Amino acid sequence: MQVELEQLLILQDRAQKIRQVEAELRTLPLERKSLDGQAAAAAAHLEALKQRGRTVEVEKKKLELDVGTRNDSIARLKTQQYETRKNDEFSAMGREIERYQKEISGLEDQELELMEQADQLKAQVATEEKQTTAAKESIARQVTNLAAKESALGGRLEELKKEYADLAAKVDEDLLDLFNRLFSSKGDAAVVALEHDFCTGCHMKVTTQTAVRVKGGREIVSCEQCGRILYSAE
Repeated sequence: MQVELEQLLILQDRAQKIRQVEAELRTLPLERKSLDGQAAAAAAHLEALKQRGRTVEVEKKKLELDVGTRNDSIARLKTQQYETRKNDEFSAMGREIERYQKEISGLEDQELELMEQADQLKAQVATEEKQTTAAKESIARQVTNLAAKESALGGRLEELKKEYADLAAKVDEDLLDLFNRLFSSKGDAAVVALEHDFCTGCHMKVTTQTAVRVKGGREIVSCEQCGRILYSAE
């Protein structure tokens, strides 16, 4: 194989590795965003539980106030009963007292339900706090690992770019320009093998004349179909 083709293959290896490292670097912000989303979701779920607990406490306080108000009304009505001398007023007040007592019974039932909910929510919050703490610690470790990975990839990218620049400086300017254009447009490789007279880039068969020229190894030959530079794999 002629020296120029060997140089291009080595250059292509570095270019492909540069592209791979750059692709990995582009995924890191997405991974970090995903981790941030997980942390935010865990925190939001915990806060939702706490907010539900606070809401239940407010509802309990309201019920307690409602019960207190009705007890005050009952006490007032009982005082008025002792003061009245009219049977119809006494009976009416008695019915009001009964109504308030029934309402108090209903409110107390609701209060018991809320107390059970509050106890359940406290247990859920305690469990969720432990899980959230563990999740935050895990996410923090992953973020640290991502930062280390980003630093390592950045260093590797600089090394590869320097190697590429050093190699490119040894390649003929016109040939380098052709290589760069092909590598940019084809998206995978600019220099590919010719196997059994087939271009491994586009998988099309080349002409007999082209195959002979490639196997001769004395010149740069391109595939008639895709334009990629060919070398003989045989």
